[in-house]
Amino acid sequence: MFVTFEGLDGSGKSTQVKLLAEALAGEGRDVVATREPGGTELGERVRELLLAEGEVTPWAEAALFAAARAQLLEEVIAPALERGADVICDRYLDSSLAYQGIARGLGVERVLALNLEAIRGILPDVTFLLVVDPDEAKRRSGPPGDRIEREGDAFLRQVDQAYRELAGIFAGRIATVDSSRPVDEVAKEVRDRLPGLS
Repeated sequence: MFVTFEGLDGSGKSTQVKLLAEALAGEGRDVVATREPGGTELGERVRELLLAEGEVTPWAEAALFAAARAQLLEEVIAPALERGADVICDRYLDSSLAYQGIARGLGVERVLALNLEAIRGILPDVTFLLVVDPDEAKRRSGPPGDRIEREGDAFLRQVDQAYRELAGIFAGRIATVDSSRPVDEVAKEVRDRLPGLS
């Protein structure tokens, strides 16, 4: 099973990745939890480039995310899935579709085409979109720490709207979860909505 979590910084993605990984591992399942960009040596170096100060054009940003994603797929995700493990990832393809495809105006189809090549068409079984009001997400995540977080409220709202659009476009794969609720309630809903688990 391949599960991804998406949403604004402060939506609770990292927390839910950890809780789901612990729950599945507690059932004796082989679980690999990872994050984007990152999860590999190359991915962590790309992460530093992407989040540091300085100008990065939208297509350069999209290409760098896709490069990190391709490396993560080859090194971590594909081998884990091939051996029958569950993979849980904090961000994946939909981050690029939301941030670069919609919010930066590159186009969902164009960014999707770039990424489908990079990930060899390997898509999650389910993507949980953790939805929270942008003001609440900003409050939770604290002072902006990286280049993208410092883009301001208008961009944050664009990304929030972009994710909601994607949930409509890919309704068969993206499950929207209200993450303004207590962490344990969100975790229970995630667990209840996992495909193929009793």
